[in-house]
Amino acid sequence: MDQRVSLITLGVADMDASAAFYEGLGWTRVESPDGVIAFDLIGQTLGLYPRAALADDLGIPVADVGGFSGVTFGHNVPQKEDVAPLLERAKQGGGTVLKPAVDVFWGGHHGFFADPDGHVWEIAHNPFSPLGPKGEFQWNGVK
Repeated sequence: MDQRVSLITLGVADMDASAAFYEGLGWTRVESPDGVIAFDLIGQTLGLYPRAALADDLGIPVADVGGFSGVTFGHNVPQKEDVAPLLERAKQGGGTVLKPAVDVFWGGHHGFFADPDGHVWEIAHNPFSPLGPKGEFQWNGVK
Protein backbone atom coordinates (compact mmCIF):
# COMPACT_ATOMS: atom_id res chain seq x y z
CA MET A 1 0.00 0.00 0.00
CA ASP A 2 1.40 3.38 -1.01
CA GLN A 3 1.85 5.90 1.81
CA ARG A 4 -0.98 8.29 0.87
CA VAL A 5 -4.66 9.01 1.30
CA SER A 6 -6.57 9.20 -1.97
CA LEU A 7 -10.15 9.89 -0.91
CA ILE A 8 -11.76 11.07 2.30
CA THR A 9 -15.50 10.37 2.42
CA LEU A 10 -17.71 12.17 4.92
CA GLY A 11 -21.12 10.70 5.71
CA VAL A 12 -23.55 13.62 5.79
CA ALA A 13 -27.23 14.10 6.66
CA ASP A 14 -28.04 16.59 3.88
CA MET A 15 -25.92 16.46 0.73
CA ASP A 16 -26.94 19.89 -0.57
CA ALA A 17 -26.48 21.64 2.79
CA SER A 18 -23.06 20.03 3.30
CA ALA A 19 -21.96 20.92 -0.22
CA ALA A 20 -23.08 24.51 0.36
CA PHE A 21 -21.04 24.62 3.57
CA TYR A 22 -17.81 23.55 1.83
CA GLU A 23 -18.52 25.81 -1.13
CA GLY A 24 -18.93 28.63 1.42
CA LEU A 25 -15.37 27.91 2.54
CA GLY A 26 -14.28 28.60 -1.04
CA TRP A 27 -14.08 25.03 -2.37
CA THR A 28 -15.26 24.09 -5.87
CA ARG A 29 -17.13 20.90 -6.74
CA VAL A 30 -15.94 18.60 -9.49
CA GLU A 31 -18.16 16.47 -11.71
CA SER A 32 -19.37 13.33 -9.97
CA PRO A 33 -22.28 11.55 -11.64
CA ASP A 34 -22.58 8.71 -9.12
CA GLY A 35 -24.37 10.44 -6.22
CA VAL A 36 -21.19 11.56 -4.48
CA ILE A 37 -20.42 15.26 -4.24
CA ALA A 38 -16.68 15.65 -4.69
CA PHE A 39 -14.11 18.38 -4.13
CA ASP A 40 -10.61 17.83 -5.52
CA LEU A 41 -7.95 18.78 -3.00
CA ILE A 42 -4.20 18.95 -3.43
CA GLY A 43 -3.43 15.30 -4.09
CA GLN A 44 -6.70 13.92 -2.65
CA THR A 45 -10.45 14.24 -3.03
CA LEU A 46 -13.05 14.94 -0.36
CA GLY A 47 -16.33 13.16 -1.05
CA LEU A 48 -19.71 13.80 0.54
CA TYR A 49 -22.03 10.80 0.67
CA PRO A 50 -25.38 10.24 2.43
CA ARG A 51 -24.67 9.14 6.01
CA ALA A 52 -27.33 6.39 5.94
CA ALA A 53 -25.98 5.00 2.65
CA LEU A 54 -22.42 5.04 4.01
CA ALA A 55 -23.55 3.16 7.14
CA ASP A 56 -25.34 0.65 4.88
CA ASP A 57 -22.15 0.21 2.81
CA LEU A 58 -20.29 -0.49 6.07
CA GLY A 59 -22.97 -2.93 7.22
CA ILE A 60 -23.70 -1.08 10.45
CA PRO A 61 -26.88 0.57 11.75
CA VAL A 62 -27.03 4.31 11.13
CA ALA A 63 -27.53 4.85 14.88
CA ASP A 64 -24.01 3.49 15.44
CA VAL A 65 -22.49 6.17 13.18
CA GLY A 66 -22.60 9.22 15.40
CA GLY A 67 -20.68 11.34 17.86
CA PHE A 68 -17.02 12.24 17.89
CA SER A 69 -15.10 9.39 16.29
CA GLY A 70 -11.66 10.46 17.49
CA VAL A 71 -10.72 11.64 13.98
CA THR A 72 -9.99 15.21 12.95
CA PHE A 73 -9.05 16.64 9.58
CA GLY A 74 -6.24 19.17 9.43
CA HIS A 75 -6.00 22.14 7.10
CA ASN A 76 -2.75 24.05 7.40
CA VAL A 77 -2.46 27.67 6.34
CA PRO A 78 0.65 29.67 5.42
CA GLN A 79 0.41 32.35 8.14
CA LYS A 80 -0.73 32.48 11.76
CA GLU A 81 -3.07 35.34 10.82
CA ASP A 82 -4.97 33.04 8.42
CA VAL A 83 -6.36 30.78 11.16
CA ALA A 84 -8.99 32.98 12.86
CA PRO A 85 -10.62 34.29 9.65
CA LEU A 86 -11.07 30.76 8.34
CA LEU A 87 -12.69 29.67 11.62
CA GLU A 88 -15.03 32.66 11.32
CA ARG A 89 -15.84 31.75 7.71
CA ALA A 90 -16.77 28.23 8.85
CA LYS A 91 -18.98 29.70 11.60
CA GLN A 92 -20.72 32.06 9.17
CA GLY A 93 -21.40 29.09 6.89
CA GLY A 94 -23.16 27.08 9.59
CA GLY A 95 -20.24 25.36 11.32
CA THR A 96 -19.47 25.48 15.03
CA VAL A 97 -16.19 26.82 16.35
CA LEU A 98 -15.06 24.29 18.97
CA LYS A 99 -11.84 26.05 19.91
CA PRO A 100 -10.92 29.59 18.86
CA ALA A 101 -7.53 30.37 17.34
CA VAL A 102 -4.81 30.15 20.00
CA ASP A 103 -1.06 29.76 20.22
CA VAL A 104 0.02 26.17 20.90
CA PHE A 105 2.78 25.11 23.32
CA TRP A 106 4.91 23.65 20.50
CA GLY A 107 5.07 26.99 18.66
CA GLY A 108 2.14 26.76 16.26
CA HIS A 109 -1.27 28.42 16.18
CA HIS A 110 -4.57 26.60 15.69
CA GLY A 111 -8.32 26.31 16.28
CA PHE A 112 -11.05 23.75 15.59
CA PHE A 113 -14.51 23.81 14.01
CA ALA A 114 -17.16 21.19 13.34
CA ASP A 115 -19.00 21.20 10.03
CA PRO A 116 -22.82 20.94 10.10
CA ASP A 117 -22.57 17.13 10.39
CA GLY A 118 -20.11 17.25 13.29
CA HIS A 119 -16.93 16.42 11.33
CA VAL A 120 -14.08 18.15 13.16
CA TRP A 121 -11.50 20.24 11.32
CA GLU A 122 -8.32 21.76 12.74
CA ILE A 123 -7.13 24.96 11.08
CA ALA A 124 -3.45 25.36 11.87
CA HIS A 125 -0.31 27.26 11.14
CA ASN A 126 2.83 25.23 11.80
CA PRO A 127 5.97 27.36 11.44
CA PHE A 128 8.09 24.18 11.40
CA SER A 129 6.23 22.69 8.40
CA PRO A 130 5.96 25.45 5.79
CA LEU A 131 3.65 24.66 2.91
CA GLY A 132 5.00 23.98 -0.56
CA PRO A 133 4.33 26.15 -3.63
CA LYS A 134 0.97 24.44 -4.29
CA GLY A 135 -0.03 24.46 -0.63
CA GLU A 136 1.12 20.89 -0.07
CA PHE A 137 1.85 19.86 3.50
CA GLN A 138 4.63 17.59 4.69
CA TRP A 139 5.62 17.01 8.27
CA ASN A 140 8.73 19.15 8.87
CA GLY A 141 8.19 21.03 5.62
CA VAL A 142 8.27 20.36 1.90
CA LYS A 143 11.71 19.33 0.71
